[in-house]
Amino acid sequence: MDEALLRSLTPSVLGILVRRGADFAAAEDAVQDALVKAMSVWPADPPRDPKGWLITAAWHRFLDATRADAARRRREDVVDEDPAPGPAPAVDDTLQLYFLCAHPSLTPSSAVALTLRAVGGLTTRQIAQAYLVPEATMAQRISRAKRTVSGVRFDQPGDVATVLRVLYLVFNEGYSGDVDLAAEAIRLTRQLAAAIDHPEVAGLLALMLLHHARSAARTAPDGSLVPLAEQDRGRWDTRSIAEGVAILQAALVRDRLGEFQAQAAIAALHADAPTAEETDWVQIVEWYDELARLTDSPIVRLNRAVAVGEADGPRAGLAALVALDGSLPRHTAVAAYLHERDGDLTTAARLYAEAALKAPNLAERDHLTRQAARLNTHRRD
Repeated sequence: MDEALLRSLTPSVLGILVRRGADFAAAEDAVQDALVKAMSVWPADPPRDPKGWLITAAWHRFLDATRADAARRRREDVVDEDPAPGPAPAVDDTLQLYFLCAHPSLTPSSAVALTLRAVGGLTTRQIAQAYLVPEATMAQRISRAKRTVSGVRFDQPGDVATVLRVLYLVFNEGYSGDVDLAAEAIRLTRQLAAAIDHPEVAGLLALMLLHHARSAARTAPDGSLVPLAEQDRGRWDTRSIAEGVAILQAALVRDRLGEFQAQAAIAALHADAPTAEETDWVQIVEWYDELARLTDSPIVRLNRAVAVGEADGPRAGLAALVALDGSLPRHTAVAAYLHERDGDLTTAARLYAEAALKAPNLAERDHLTRQAARLNTHRRD
């Protein structure tokens, strides 16, 4: 079963159902049911036309649900229609669906969650982890959002800021290695940048390109994580870096700074350093100050503590860390790194081991476990 194929077909199938008259919530339910059916049927009987199969299965599921719901009798003019025979039209509705999910009737957080679930193909658990909330809370939020957008059409789009937030989170899921969505997020952001002259759209595209440029160097041949400071910079994609920097510079001169431009500026400073030792950490701290002013995000302040530790010494970084909530994701890992830099290997090893237990994915857990083992071995020697 090719789950990547199913995920790639979802936006197109969902868009076709909505254009044929299904409201978004009902269409999303029908597509999800069709995907579940495909996962059980396709291994034994793979279809010749996967997209057409999904459209037909989802449409019939929608019709069944519509006939059973008396409140939707107004749709009787469409329930007797079957999908047209032959190949399905090659229309990419993905970006349009992102705007539909970002409807003004939804809060930004609910809009992002709905899009990630319905169009991005992420699980409720993955979305909950991105938002730092329990899975049950996120499931309720998505359910409420689906009810809210029932009946919403493509002529009621949402705002750009919410769509950017969704694209950023989708990219981060691909970037984390859990789901291969980074390239898709870049593709959609390129589409948006071509359609809308907006400095934050450009900032997000630059940020994605600069981060994705390091993807080849991010893991070792055995699949283990390679920290930024240890990456082979000769494997970075210089064309993507050059494109990202050029896009960022064009956005910054417009003097409408936003959080994605600030993040891209930090990524550009990392990309500009020939070696980790030559990184301009002082300027990176300054950009983190700007980013903290724009977002007031605890995660930004956590990352700033690392930068302060590099610019002003590990004890300064640890002092910045004291003011932050210890339950923040990766807080313990940051503390371990700063303690190691300060020469307290016993505390660092203990914290690396604790951080490994809290790691959000297997690759990060393995990396932190190896860090703890390395320090413990060094202490014994």
